[in-house]
Amino acid sequence: MKKILLATRPLVPPWDEASKNFAYFLGREVKNHSLTLLTTKEPLSKLPESVRQESIFSSGRFYLRTKYELFSYLRQARARFDITHYLFTPTKQNTNLIKWFAKPTRGKTLQTIATLRDDLYSPDELRSFFFADQLVVYTDTAKQKLEKLGFTNVTHIYPGIDLNKFHPQPKNLPLLKQLGFTEEHFIVSYVGEYARLGATDMIAKTFIDFFRKNPETNIRIVFPGRVKNTADAEKKANIEKQFAHANLLHYAYFPANTITDVVGFYNSSDLIIFPVADLKGKFDVPLVIIEAYACGKPVILSDLLEFREFANERICVTIPKDSGTKLIESVAYLKDNKAVCESLGREARAFVEQHLDLKNTAKQYEEIYTSLS
Repeated sequence: MKKILLATRPLVPPWDEASKNFAYFLGREVKNHSLTLLTTKEPLSKLPESVRQESIFSSGRFYLRTKYELFSYLRQARARFDITHYLFTPTKQNTNLIKWFAKPTRGKTLQTIATLRDDLYSPDELRSFFFADQLVVYTDTAKQKLEKLGFTNVTHIYPGIDLNKFHPQPKNLPLLKQLGFTEEHFIVSYVGEYARLGATDMIAKTFIDFFRKNPETNIRIVFPGRVKNTADAEKKANIEKQFAHANLLHYAYFPANTITDVVGFYNSSDLIIFPVADLKGKFDVPLVIIEAYACGKPVILSDLLEFREFANERICVTIPKDSGTKLIESVAYLKDNKAVCESLGREARAFVEQHLDLKNTAKQYEEIYTSLS
């Protein structure tokens, strides 16, 4: 049994951030090695006895102070572990800090690279970011990109989700009431971010136009995206204002706070949409898509190259990016074709059971941990 450190942002609830969700779930599932997870004074629950928790962070937010706490811990603890497993996106700053300040003095290293920011960095810059003995990426596309950069130590492992947690359930009626809707409404949820990904304005305009022309519709739109920063707050306020000025706020819902019952929210939605224009800054496999699949929900995606590994006509609907016309046509079609929605949901659930079960993901990581010596 090897001693493994998961070097991450603070692992604390709420579980609404893909990187920390994955690290926590991985900690729960890896049983054959001793993992150390980094958190605050608030202990994590439902972890096996093989997991150790280090309360190194003063806050659950990953900002300047907590980043300093992480790198200080990495420096003082670097001789204690057989493997240091980095689970945050490499940047110039954090890579240099690790190399110069906190590089392990013993054992092996592993980097899980959730996204390659080749939109921001040159090939030479990217090469400098990936220093570990073994690299893991989420998609074959990312693996091919790294191999073209000259790396030969790359493994592709899908991120995986907890299929016991994310599974089909009946609609949550109290949650629907909280949203101001009923069972009779057809709930469409945009699970992307407000400011990033280039879809919010298109979605808002499309649905405002539709509601103006179809006042009797039972379709409703929910924007549950978290407000992470000032740009998100401004975009959310702007979109709300557009619906208000059009006297259409009763067709939409903008949660004031993060929805904590994520599984209940997915299952209370009839359709999940993610028609984004790009994935800049987002994981190569956005977990919101996979979680919706796991809950047996029909999903509408844009035709991004990055989606092709987990999108096909059996498990989702794909539309051209930036096309509000195709978006609303697809929404209307699915609303009127319950059998198609049910078929997409069944096939999507089967797809994640085959390819994205966290238990299988954990087994693949255990194999890598065992092989690093």
